Amino acid sequence: MTILRLMVSRKWIITTVLVIIGSLICVRLGIWQLDRLAQRRAFNSHYLEVSTLPVLIITSAPADDLTEMEYRPVLATGVYDFGHQVVLRNQVYQKQLGYHLLTPLILSDGTGILVERGWIPADGNEQPVNWRIYDQPGTVTIKGILRLGQTEPEIGSVSDDPTLTHLDVWSLVNLTRIGQQLPYKLLPVFVQPNPDPSLTKPPYPYQPEIALDEGPHFGYVLTWFSFAALLFFGYPFFYLPRQIKSEEK
Repeated sequence: MTILRLMVSRKWIITTVLVIIGSLICVRLGIWQLDRLAQRRAFNSHYLEVSTLPVLIITSAPADDLTEMEYRPVLATGVYDFGHQVVLRNQVYQKQLGYHLLTPLILSDGTGILVERGWIPADGNEQPVNWRIYDQPGTVTIKGILRLGQTEPEIGSVSDDPTLTHLDVWSLVNLTRIGQQLPYKLLPVFVQPNPDPSLTKPPYPYQPEIALDEGPHFGYVLTWFSFAALLFFGYPFFYLPRQIKSEEK
């Protein structure tokens, strides 16, 4: 009778509801980490598949859907349009703050593809006219990888002002918005040239380091599900004996 009385008491009901809510939250966090794990595995599979494809040669706008080819090796040939280049702010190279210089490459059919040419120092490069010291005139061939742009900032990042129709300094490589300030069609991907250790002056090409592991997500899955099980199944064995002893006193 003591146990039954405790289980229908107001204190037991409120505590049980809180425990159930806490358990459900832990389960939801575990499911979220399962989703993150699935995304990570899908990314790894995509990267391994695409990065080993033959080099895609681009001299004009391809008929293929380039948005499905992120990280594919590419060889793009054209002429830089220095009059419409932009920079990506808050980029660091060897602990020095600067920009990433992005210049449209005009292909043979007049289509443009943006090239993230690399890091340049912030000092002395506040205005677009200063970027012209990095001009590479004439036809160039860029070897690198294809990348997708961003339309939304990452957590903690700053978004670009949506009210402005023209920006020279960007927080994101937003290809849709950058394309709107160009007089020609811009392809929906951009090129990150391969790093070149022999370079002695900027721009220094940048490519992210890709870790092909599953990260900590599976460990987090086990942790959150364990918390949920301990909270839900362990609670009665912890709570009831203590309350029974309290009633007997």
